[in-house]
Amino acid sequence: MALINSDRLRFPCDPWKLVEIIHAPGVEGTLETLFALGNGHLGIRGAHWAPSDAHLPGTFINGFHEVWDIKHAENAFGFARTGQGIVYVPDANNFTLTIDGEQLSLTESMVLEFQRSINFATGIYECVIKWACHSGATVTTVERRAVGFKARGAIGIELLVTSDQRVAVDITSTVINRQDQLTSDSLDHDPRRSGRHTGRVLKQLYADGADGALNLVWKTAASRQLVALAVDHRTSTGMQPFETIVAQDESSVRFVLAIDADETFRMEKSVSYAVSSQGGDPVGNITTHGTEPEDDGVSAAKDLAATAEAALIPVATVLADSAAHYEQYWRRADIEVDAQPEIQQAVRWNLFQLAQATARAGVSGIPAKGVSGSGYEGHYFWDQEIYLLPYLTYTNPTGARQVLQSRHAMLPDARVRAKELSVDGALFPWRTINGLEASAYYAAGTAQFHIAAAIAFATHRYQWASGDASFGQEMGAEILVETARMWMSLGFFGKDGQFHIHGVTGPDEYTAVVNDNLYTNVMARFNLRAAAAVEYPGVSAQDRQLWHQAADRMALPFDTHLQVHSQDQDFMTLEPWDWSTPRAKYPLLLHFHPLVIYRHQILKQADTVLAMFLQWQNFTAEEKQRAFDFYDPITTGDSTLSACVQGIMAAEIGYGDIALRHFTDALFIDLDDSHGNTADGVHIASTGGVWSSLVCGFAGMRDQADVLHFDPRLPDDWDSLAFRLAFRGRILAVELTPEAIKLSLVPVTGASSEPLMVNIRGSLVAVTLAGVTTPVRATSRPQLSVFPSALSHDSHHQHLQTVHSPFPTR
Repeated sequence: MALINSDRLRFPCDPWKLVEIIHAPGVEGTLETLFALGNGHLGIRGAHWAPSDAHLPGTFINGFHEVWDIKHAENAFGFARTGQGIVYVPDANNFTLTIDGEQLSLTESMVLEFQRSINFATGIYECVIKWACHSGATVTTVERRAVGFKARGAIGIELLVTSDQRVAVDITSTVINRQDQLTSDSLDHDPRRSGRHTGRVLKQLYADGADGALNLVWKTAASRQLVALAVDHRTSTGMQPFETIVAQDESSVRFVLAIDADETFRMEKSVSYAVSSQGGDPVGNITTHGTEPEDDGVSAAKDLAATAEAALIPVATVLADSAAHYEQYWRRADIEVDAQPEIQQAVRWNLFQLAQATARAGVSGIPAKGVSGSGYEGHYFWDQEIYLLPYLTYTNPTGARQVLQSRHAMLPDARVRAKELSVDGALFPWRTINGLEASAYYAAGTAQFHIAAAIAFATHRYQWASGDASFGQEMGAEILVETARMWMSLGFFGKDGQFHIHGVTGPDEYTAVVNDNLYTNVMARFNLRAAAAVEYPGVSAQDRQLWHQAADRMALPFDTHLQVHSQDQDFMTLEPWDWSTPRAKYPLLLHFHPLVIYRHQILKQADTVLAMFLQWQNFTAEEKQRAFDFYDPITTGDSTLSACVQGIMAAEIGYGDIALRHFTDALFIDLDDSHGNTADGVHIASTGGVWSSLVCGFAGMRDQADVLHFDPRLPDDWDSLAFRLAFRGRILAVELTPEAIKLSLVPVTGASSEPLMVNIRGSLVAVTLAGVTTPVRATSRPQLSVFPSALSHDSHHQHLQTVHSPFPTR
């Protein structure tokens, strides 16, 4: 499916905005995601202000969730017991506007002009509509909205109404609790989508309102978290509202007035959220208030309502706060691409989403959809460590540290979980909000032990790139050691003298519960060696010796017939997939039983290829090429985590055209809704993959060695690529052209004045404030690998030439 790219008349290209100038029904849910706003803590979907024109409107707070007992049809020891899901918090972005008795609606009224945009440079959403009313009046409405950053619980919304003749205006501004509304959404058994609770989730504890102000508090039924919402209204006329109504699920403020010709009426709606936990299920940066008092939390609710009310700020302040934040953000995080303008626009949209998912998350995880939707239940996965933490580490090191702090805070529960799985150390949950395992399907959940190595890897990368000694000596060391202990007890030394890890699932979820998954073993090896290198109380010389032995003797499956690393011990024995399967049957997980998929040689996403990207120093160029040539054609791309990694490795190998096509697939995953589920929220890990594709793919950056390494691979039709990296208290500016790479240090107060040593294609260069330019030659395209099997030989060569065929659009 193509959306933005297929209709540039409707979505004209602007390098600093996403713009829609023609309203058309049919993709409202997807556009609500694309036009969403967020700051990592609070998010509001990009729905139209009229409830009748919205599809999946909603507001979300990172970590605010409900829990329930998972009911297994056939239970077993150690199965996940507590389900968790992000909650739709009561939503303030709702207005009904009636002109001379006609309620305006995009679906029912006559629209003369329409334009809405989201400005990446300021973070402000704006929607301008010119209406032809039944009374003969031409009315223009302008809505602007933004989320706060200094005040991360704030939303500012303003609605302007102008008419060419005198009209009677009736505006109702509403707060709606959508979480407990009946829904007709069809989930179609799609595991990527969020489910619905059968019982009521939000119980109202406190409600007060008068003179256009609302103060409301709800408590979740089982997790006992509180959310308070304060709303205040101001108008350009200074008039008092006609009425203020407070109710459990729908509270409103109504204004009734007349507007003269060419007069503009402005209504400002200031919104403030505050959250806490009443000792039931604290998470991340949601404050805990201890045990629930005898008044069933009413006192705590009033206190929280006061907190939300005190944090209210004028709409103009929210708008200015957002603009100021993004002015600073783009100075350090912008990536300039001198190529097709559509590429630059899409790159900035992806970078904008990364900011919206992480900027003010605090000490918390980053949900798979950020705060743009309810997909994947608002859970934290390994995505954040492998796909998001590189971006954060090199653009916002403080943000990276906070994500790792949140993982460290989960260690007590991770130790308990490890004991349940009969291993030592700590075992982090595959998917979670509150630190407990929430994946009910263990084969594609708990069996993915590699999440431990992902967290250890991200921890080591942050320490290496930031030079944060205090973190490394305390939290970082503990994470590395506890995960190493888990690997040491999970694996074993076999009769062949090798260290084996059995009964695990790697990143490729189309192959499950296998022995010696290459990615898992390679990452566990890294984890063990990293832990052996740190000083930490309780780690003995014998521990270090065992960790080194396990790492040095780690089993790495290799098929001697095909001369390629095998994804696991038995992968090469599986039956090949039938590639005549119709495109309508993709993604396979929605059309085939897992056992059907498991017994075939087919990948959902990069697995061995990902291992070779992350552990780039441990494989030869030939090994990487043969692995890519073998696995790329049998990777469906049913996962949004795949295209970016495949593109990075294609660039390193020298397949420039394939690298660019995979990158373009990743770049437009949401903008073109290529997976058909963008309505559920932005694929945040994929946006992080876009950052890595540019920095690690086309600029060829590699880390965690002696110094930073660069091996540029600029696409043939690009004139330049420029970005900045935060590295050990300094800012490194990178400018890449087809002929050269220029590196320079940006002045930073208090930073070292010593040159920064960097490796460019095997040569060390000293980077200073003056900068250094190094010529680079275009790399030659290698010959395709030849495999003994005729089937593999033909299919691989054909796919490397066509990239997409025979796979569905990714």
